[in-house]
Amino acid sequence: MSSRDVILARVRAAVAGSAPVGEAARAYRAPDGGAADLELFAERVRDYRAVVHVVPDDEVPAAVAAALAARGARRVVVPAGLPEEWLAALPGLERLVDDPPLAASALDAADGVLSACAAGVAETGTIVLDAGPGQGRRALTLLPDYHLCVVRAAQVVASVPDAVARLDPVRPLTWISGPSATSDIELNRVEGVHGPRTLEVIVAEPGTRTS
Repeated sequence: MSSRDVILARVRAAVAGSAPVGEAARAYRAPDGGAADLELFAERVRDYRAVVHVVPDDEVPAAVAAALAARGARRVVVPAGLPEEWLAALPGLERLVDDPPLAASALDAADGVLSACAAGVAETGTIVLDAGPGQGRRALTLLPDYHLCVVRAAQVVASVPDAVARLDPVRPLTWISGPSATSDIELNRVEGVHGPRTLEVIVAEPGTRTS
């Protein structure tokens, strides 16, 4: 008899006759939903030193144009499936399309990348990408030094369990909590080591703004 068999035999003997273990109670916090989650999400993303703009749905194209103009970004990676209306106010933009796949050097030389997302987590200020429409493969949002991401209100959930329940686990998930940063080098914060140095987020609220 192996040591493993001996240990398992002792465990079986110790629990023999014990009452069966029932299902463990799990009291996950229910999502609050609505404006409260959206406000918390924007606040938490800002806590990570990201730039955040909260605008109505119909102002997303103008917000995208303003963000890229302020950055001086003219050569921008545009993943397949990105809503065309987001680029409507940028007729002179040089779009870097990933077909055929862009080389790492081309991505590194780009002024930035504009993407959509799969979900946003209010509690942690996390943005999740799953390589779906408007997001592209992982390298597109990791190699450029600047990432401009549009998050729709309907994509924001309260907590990580809510996001996990919504996402497809077989897809390549990238969880982003602020710009890339590390403190491994002599405990000094260094940004842009394994991802974009600058993260800018446009949160699209439902409805239109009235004057």
